[in-house]
Amino acid sequence: MLVEVLKSKIHCAIVTEANLHYMGSITIDEALMEAAALIAGERVYIVNNMNGERFDTYIIKGPRDSGCICLNGAAARKVQVGDVVIIMAYAHLDLEEAKAFQPRIIFPTAENRL
Repeated sequence: MLVEVLKSKIHCAIVTEANLHYMGSITIDEALMEAAALIAGERVYIVNNMNGERFDTYIIKGPRDSGCICLNGAAARKVQVGDVVIIMAYAHLDLEEAKAFQPRIIFPTAENRL
């Protein structure tokens, strides 16, 4: 049996851009992606702590050490620059493997740095 567990989490990142005129996704600073074990194209779930919105999209790699957290396309309607968001990815693991699995959770600074 497989169970879905939290794999990666960027806790309380600050939205730096909201670009409505883009095809969609979230652009995340490459350094944050690596620290949280996330990859380009991966599906992520986003919670906006400021307005309660919850949605999912996929990742685009942003410039390293830029602090970039940019919601693109339709997702840009769900945030404002300065909003605090939680970005999460999940994985399907075998039940026994899942019991011992530890997710990668990072807590960026107010400037979205490590």
